[in-house]
Amino acid sequence: MKKGVLSGVGVGPGDPQLLTLKAMRRIESCDVLAIPHRCAADCTAYGIACRAVPCAKDKPLLCIDLPMTHDRAARERAYETGADAICAALDAGKNVAFVTLGDPTVYSTFAYLSGRVERRGFSVEWIPGVPSFCAAAAELREPLCTDRQALHIVPGGADAGDALALSGTKVFMKGALPTLLCALGEGGHAAKAVENCGMPEQRIYRGTDEIPADAGYYLVTIVKENQT
Repeated sequence: MKKGVLSGVGVGPGDPQLLTLKAMRRIESCDVLAIPHRCAADCTAYGIACRAVPCAKDKPLLCIDLPMTHDRAARERAYETGADAICAALDAGKNVAFVTLGDPTVYSTFAYLSGRVERRGFSVEWIPGVPSFCAAAAELREPLCTDRQALHIVPGGADAGDALALSGTKVFMKGALPTLLCALGEGGHAAKAVENCGMPEQRIYRGTDEIPADAGYYLVTIVKENQT
């Protein structure tokens, strides 16, 4: 029996109109839709996919429980269990599309699953999506970088002070917001941010003082070098 292929499909940050044609076609053609959540109703990526590709909600669903935890052992167990479930479907000849927010190459859970699946002898494809920081910059109507400016993507939990000292544009992704706001204030840095970019509850903050300390997880904060 011919083995199935796993596709990591980026669905963008929230607006279903931002899905690429390739992403939509891969979702339409897959035999099984895999999602990074144990509950479809609570999976943001799945909701975006269903709004962009109506037939997605009729696809057989494979819910991969990937809890957000700092416990490395627990994460590793979850990745192995997820890879087991995906490989079982692939071994049965099913093509699996794993939907992920933004782009699968940028802080995506798909990156932790793809290698495990490949090492077991299955084919894996990556379907890019619009990253949240690109969409956020577009909502702010500002370029992320021009001329020879560097662009730094900073994950939540990184040292905000060290990151702010870098030249060029700094994009802070998710998490550790109180620490970031403190560093911005201490350094007198001007920042802009977009919360829940592309979603119905999207909020735009055009100054450091506008960013609420209790902003949600899906917050992208942009600090330009010439805004100090």
